[in-house]
Amino acid sequence: MPLIIFSHANSFPASTYRVLFRSLRSRGFTVKAIDKLGHDPAYPVTDNWPHLAKQVAAFAAAEIEKAGEAAFLVGHSLGGFLSLMAAARQPQMGGHGVAGVVLLDSPLVGGWRSTALQVGKLTPMMEKMSPAGVSKTRRTHWPSREAALLAFQAKKAFARWEPQVLKDYIEHGMDIDIDGDGAQCVLGFNREIETAIYNTVPHNLESLLRRHRLQCPVAFIGGTHSREMKQVGMALTEKIAKGRITMTEGGHLFPMEYPLETARLVASQLQALQKLPTW
Repeated sequence: MPLIIFSHANSFPASTYRVLFRSLRSRGFTVKAIDKLGHDPAYPVTDNWPHLAKQVAAFAAAEIEKAGEAAFLVGHSLGGFLSLMAAARQPQMGGHGVAGVVLLDSPLVGGWRSTALQVGKLTPMMEKMSPAGVSKTRRTHWPSREAALLAFQAKKAFARWEPQVLKDYIEHGMDIDIDGDGAQCVLGFNREIETAIYNTVPHNLESLLRRHRLQCPVAFIGGTHSREMKQVGMALTEKIAKGRITMTEGGHLFPMEYPLETARLVASQLQALQKLPTW
């Protein structure tokens, strides 16, 4: 059974993707994932995310060694960047290596945009350029899971999610905190960590990929309404993916909106990558 190491988007624990994972497993894949990136003190959030990439690489290496076979690294947004960084830096992780990388709406920043990003991170403008301005004041508590679900269903972005995916986010991506006032539903992904991740997004991907020559093929799946793709551009992604780019209905969070179609597309890309030689 081909092994997938999946890495999640910022603020959405891997348990949010349970519908996607079930569909991939039904197609014959083994799926393993770190539930919450950035929350292990051994792998802190720092500029350009080197420790987060090491966290993905260490987890992947252990799973690859255990399975005795190469793995595919699949990541959504944040997870896609980290998957690519890990594959570039440690192509032979776990003794068997990386068979390929699939980026789910993780457009790579390169050229003049990377310079602008580097400068932007040194100014207060960064929080206007990214979701950090929203995440730093994000609501974190609700009276119950039921109240949290109703609140998210009323939000335009979350209303587009496949219903079971949103229920999984509430059920498995949130914690119950019992204090003197009774039980409360609390965001499981720390908002300070979420904000720090947004504020330190890598501006050095192009130079990193020049230093570390990828030894596996890369594919990209993007959402037709993805604002992130328009902001970042696709020049570097097209260069790295070498034409292996597929577009699907949805926005940046299309894996939550259309999890079954996402599973189909990921499986199709992985089957295609298996037939390609390493670079």
